[in-house]
Amino acid sequence: MLHKDTASLQSFINSPEKQKTLYKRTLFIVSISQIFGGAGLAAGVTVGALIAQQMLGTDAFAGVPSALFTLGSAGAALFVGRLSQRYGRRTGLSAGFMIGGLGAIGVIIAALINSVFLLFASLLIYGAGTATNLQARYAGTDLANHKQRATAVSITMVFTTFGAVAGPNLVNVMGNFALSIGVPSLAGPFILAAAAYILAGVVLFIMLRPDPLVIARTIEEPSDKGHLATTDHSENKRGIIVGAAIMVLTQIVMVAIMTMTPVHMRHHGHGLGAVGLVIGFHIGAMYLPSLVTGVLVDKLGRTAMAVASGTTLLLAGLISAFAPGDSMVLLVIALSLLGLGWNFGLISGTALIVDSTETSTRAKTQGTVDVLIALSGAAGGALSGMIVAGSSYLTLSFAGGILSLFLIPVVIWSRGGKN
Repeated sequence: MLHKDTASLQSFINSPEKQKTLYKRTLFIVSISQIFGGAGLAAGVTVGALIAQQMLGTDAFAGVPSALFTLGSAGAALFVGRLSQRYGRRTGLSAGFMIGGLGAIGVIIAALINSVFLLFASLLIYGAGTATNLQARYAGTDLANHKQRATAVSITMVFTTFGAVAGPNLVNVMGNFALSIGVPSLAGPFILAAAAYILAGVVLFIMLRPDPLVIARTIEEPSDKGHLATTDHSENKRGIIVGAAIMVLTQIVMVAIMTMTPVHMRHHGHGLGAVGLVIGFHIGAMYLPSLVTGVLVDKLGRTAMAVASGTTLLLAGLISAFAPGDSMVLLVIALSLLGLGWNFGLISGTALIVDSTETSTRAKTQGTVDVLIALSGAAGGALSGMIVAGSSYLTLSFAGGILSLFLIPVVIWSRGGKN
């Protein structure tokens, strides 16, 4: 179980200074891992759909890779959440990143032998890195107080930006490197992903000691009995439902539009470099504003920023729907707004989940919620290709923008409770 060195863990209960130092150290270590994790997740986003399009010779299934690695991330989210609950964040997060790295290696092999079956199987496993990258945001909140939680999430997400923006913009470089060693160019970014995910896992496994979740549970345990007896479980459930709903809706809209944008751009004559640039701006907007977003969520409140998320996603959908396909400027603006709206939704929803859970069940609940997020992303990715093949990119983008408006009734319902 978690308590291997009770005396050492116990020392944190009566030392706020030690808790504060560990909180800062945890944020630093998780942030380092997020730089590598961000680079790893960018590969699938940028070229996953293009590899499938090339192998299958049709756009209809171009959304399948996104669906597969988000589906894989659903299973991994549950696994990482349960593993973290039982053994701590260090074990859960490092294992998740390592598995994601193995999946990226599988994609490279699939491209080498031109095996669609191996490609799809490997993308499922690769999804573990996506899930772990997302769940790492919770590690920084374990020792944060109520007024620090959204800010703690935002700090780790800001560092994801460095890797996530670099990844898509290294598409051509990694493609050329892949060709130089006899690997298809589109598999190049997955070479970067494999190295990045494995490095993220190594950093966490070596450096995340003592474990923040273990310490948080040690601190809370002395008052657990009295505290749990007076907890309003219906209020907690409302907070969890609202937080999950916010993140699920933003994920569906973001993944659906993002998945088909590279294919849409290729149809209008844009090269891989241009695709990488637009996706780079998109991923930058997903993570870079986090530091400001976290402060706003802590200061203005979770529900206000959830409404801001829905409004921003609506604007993103409308611009991407009606922008000319050859307009790089409008595509950059649309995809940047798409990333920003997702950012608002993820941080406000995450803060609500942390507010509404106890350390005794927190990691397990967080893993379960991330399963729903991943499944919604998988649905968005799978349906996006079919919608575009059956109708158009305009229809997909417009529908995504309208769907984001459902965040508003969710927030109105949440105002009916105490959260």
